[in-house]
Amino acid sequence: MAVDIDLVPKKSSSNNKAREASRNNNKVLKFQLEDSSIDKVRLIDLKNFIKRSLNIDLNRQRLSDQNGKVLVDDDDENSKTLDKFDLKDHDIVYFKDLGPQISWRTVFLVEYFGPLWIHPMLFTSNPISNLIYGGPVVHNRVQKIAFGMVMVHFMKRELESIYVHRFSNATMPFRNIFKNSFHYWILSGVLLALPIYGQKTLGSSNFGFFNSTLWITFCCGLWTFAELSNLKVHLYLKSLRPPGTKIRKLPKGYGFGYVCCPNYLFESIAWFSFGLINKFNWSSLLFWSISTLQMSLWALKKKKNYLKEFKDSEKDRIPKGWKAIVPFIL
Repeated sequence: MAVDIDLVPKKSSSNNKAREASRNNNKVLKFQLEDSSIDKVRLIDLKNFIKRSLNIDLNRQRLSDQNGKVLVDDDDENSKTLDKFDLKDHDIVYFKDLGPQISWRTVFLVEYFGPLWIHPMLFTSNPISNLIYGGPVVHNRVQKIAFGMVMVHFMKRELESIYVHRFSNATMPFRNIFKNSFHYWILSGVLLALPIYGQKTLGSSNFGFFNSTLWITFCCGLWTFAELSNLKVHLYLKSLRPPGTKIRKLPKGYGFGYVCCPNYLFESIAWFSFGLINKFNWSSLLFWSISTLQMSLWALKKKKNYLKEFKDSEKDRIPKGWKAIVPFIL
């Protein structure tokens, strides 16, 4: 027996004529293997063949079948054979070069670094901040606490990116780093900081009780609880996936009995408490709203994946009334 697979550069059209034209294209790679069968050839074998033939790194490759379904090997040892993807001998497999890649960890570190230099630049007295605010600013305790919250939050994020987070995918397209960084460098960097650290801000105004020690202590306590809870969930999620594996388990315990993403819930609470201490000025309200909306979309997607993967599991049962991010609501 022999295996014969045509590896065709991905085209924008998926109609039959386009497929035939692609098959006749001189860029088509012929993967042929004597004395083998479709149930013995792995997806990784096709990728390694493309790498040897065209010098395209494995992380840059995306393979799909004739129906456009992306072929993903989610086994720890990359052991998934072609028959598991319903491929047959003489089938066409499309491949696409995704372009230059960058590691997810690097993207996270770059994203979170933005607020760590933007906030100090606007908080401290220097030529740039003096030009923006019209001179040195004497900050009150609310502004100092807000600055501390931001710095601790993003330093925590950086440390988690280095020591805690484990990623399903090794890389992402390099061009995405600019889009992903916009949220942190602009929204949580420039736009969040500018209105808060000026001389005449909501944090500097007389709001009675909302400037009292009792209220500030409450906001700080809520923020601390949320940040520590977020860290606790991240450490737990790390424990579910051994290093170098793609194992997925249904998370349980702290918050997971109510929502599938309590880390997002606690993140939202942390920024909500940040907004409270700043009397929800427009920048903190905008950032909290956009962040919570984005995390809600991610949580809904994760919930959908959990339901698909564990709906028939006897060992890992989906909790009744399980929500995505907000208990009993969403």
